[in-house]
Amino acid sequence: MEAPLVEVKNLKKYFPKKSGLFGRKNSFVKAVDDVSFTINKGETLGLVGESGCGKSTTGRMLMRLLDPTEGEILFEGEEISSLNDNQIRDMRKEFQMVFQDPYASLNPRMKVGDIISEPLIIHGYPKEKREERVNKLLEVVGLSAYHADRYPHEFSGGQRQRIGIARALAVNPKLIIADEPVSALDVSIQSQILNLLKDIQDEFQLTYLFIAHDLSVVEHISDRVGVMYLGKIVELADKETLYQNPLHPYTKALISAVPIPNPRLRRERIILKGDIPSPSNPPSGCTFHTRCPFASDVCKKEIPKLREITSGHLVSCHLY
Repeated sequence: MEAPLVEVKNLKKYFPKKSGLFGRKNSFVKAVDDVSFTINKGETLGLVGESGCGKSTTGRMLMRLLDPTEGEILFEGEEISSLNDNQIRDMRKEFQMVFQDPYASLNPRMKVGDIISEPLIIHGYPKEKREERVNKLLEVVGLSAYHADRYPHEFSGGQRQRIGIARALAVNPKLIIADEPVSALDVSIQSQILNLLKDIQDEFQLTYLFIAHDLSVVEHISDRVGVMYLGKIVELADKETLYQNPLHPYTKALISAVPIPNPRLRRERIILKGDIPSPSNPPSGCTFHTRCPFASDVCKKEIPKLREITSGHLVSCHLY
């Protein structure tokens, strides 16, 4: 069996909270708390959950935009979480990121051609071939070569996201981390960007970590889906299994909120009680037990392990 492209082992990210007169660090926000998963070559792993669950922080740690507090990140078998700045800069041609806000992620003072060619300059792409490469990338993402002389403010939101995708493709990466790439776009444009991502995945043999909170979007593009809650992965399975037979109570509640595109069909809506606990003071035991309708005494005391229930279907719940 081929080794996974990315392997994440027991990844944690704790942000210190400062309080008191001298700003002492007396507590931590547990943004990501003991997360493990793999991404195989050529597949799309979707990462979903409510806002603040730690999915974007996970993606930024894979890019090494954030340093992990604990845990390992292996890319093609090489441990990258301990590399220094120069080493990780050389590695970044292998993995790139598409950000949520297509305008904030583009320098408004740079022309589109300069934005796309910047990673080419950093990684030593031949000067005489840069313009040709930029023009080709613009055509790949559905724009034209003459767009290279324009500024980001001259484009619509969907076009700006296409520019962001072109920049990510510039150095021929193997992995693209897409952090909510369509959430800031109109619904009609979202489908175009999703289809573009699928097309270039086939063309360039790409692997995706697709981060989103919209389960219908994730279902459209993902091969496997991981569900996060309060810094932990509570369920992980291929998309058909997850959407047809969710096991974790939190996953069931999320899927019950997805609209069915048929006015004659209705789905029983599961309403969770209470609010999401603070990641700086998470509940003991299973972090979901304060909102779970099936919680028992063991849920309040013991942290459930993420274990395989059926082939490829992992769940972190005391019910199984």
